[in-house]
Amino acid sequence: MSHTETHPVSSHHAPVAKQLSLLDRYLPVWILAAMAAGLLLGRFVPGLNTALDAVKVGSVSLPIAIGLLVMMYPVLAKVRYNETRRIAADRRLMGLSLVLNWIIGPAVMFTLAWLLLPDLPEYRTGLVIVGLARCIAMVLIWNDLACGDREAAAVLVAINSVFQVIAFSALGWFYLQVLPGWLGLATTSAEFSFWAIFVSVLVFLGIPLVAGFLTRLVGERTKGRTWYEGSFLPKIGPWALYGLLFTIVLLFALQGDQITNRPLDVARIAVPLVAYFAIMWVGALLLSRASGLDYAHSTTVAFTAAGNNFELAIAVAIGTFGVTSGQALAGVVGPLIEVPVLVGLVYVSLWLAPKLFPNDPTLPTR
Repeated sequence: MSHTETHPVSSHHAPVAKQLSLLDRYLPVWILAAMAAGLLLGRFVPGLNTALDAVKVGSVSLPIAIGLLVMMYPVLAKVRYNETRRIAADRRLMGLSLVLNWIIGPAVMFTLAWLLLPDLPEYRTGLVIVGLARCIAMVLIWNDLACGDREAAAVLVAINSVFQVIAFSALGWFYLQVLPGWLGLATTSAEFSFWAIFVSVLVFLGIPLVAGFLTRLVGERTKGRTWYEGSFLPKIGPWALYGLLFTIVLLFALQGDQITNRPLDVARIAVPLVAYFAIMWVGALLLSRASGLDYAHSTTVAFTAAGNNFELAIAVAIGTFGVTSGQALAGVVGPLIEVPVLVGLVYVSLWLAPKLFPNDPTLPTR
């Protein structure tokens, strides 16, 4: 939806949080509860992680794959695809996002990993892999909650997906072998499966993207846009958050043992992750504002730059280094830190909006 229609401008901006649904308003509580439930299930239910991981799509557990698809479908069904061509033609938006995602993001994670984990090579490597896996899934949820531009988010996610297939392996080689060698640091050998990366993008973006596009196309042609956006979308909207919570429970159930058995290691890994998310989000938001983008587009750039595709990072780390490796643990800790931090940044974004973007027509007012 366009923001001028979804979030009409008014002279008085009521507090957004007070106008959200119960599910939206207390989302951090539900997410923390889902994380705790998953950890407890993984810790105290024997054989649960084995059962969940028995059937896979690519390298990802089938139940988690289903949760991700349920999470992404409603968001992609909301996108007005006839407006994406205009977004894709915005060279300023595209250029800024590509530089942040594929040049600055990996470099920031590489720097933080080496500065803060110089004595822990396995965790350091795992974080570098996380930094290379750009977000193609949950960022759509965070962007929607922060009232970013849905069409821009869909375009940027699609572009990230293409670059992920093309560039992930090359960047992994550069940041794990070439650059450390130039700097006189220890190097790491790793081979990344092109097929695993391709399947991840195809399943977690391709399926819900096609489903969302076809749903809007058929819905508008048969019932009209007013019915589609006024009646149908509100009914399927909550399923995005249901899918998110379901995915979080399963993800942490699968990795509960690793996280609860190594709390000090988790704390060490968490420090560079928190720094990374904060640096990328704040930097991207301010750069977008300085380049003249409005609130909706600046927010979208910020969340697509800060988020990471932890499903792919975990799958690559496990496939390359093994399920019990330090690299895999670093990948698992990624969503443990990313989810609550980015949810918090949603609220920060809504709070900062009128201060950084006064009189902006795309400011959220719902």
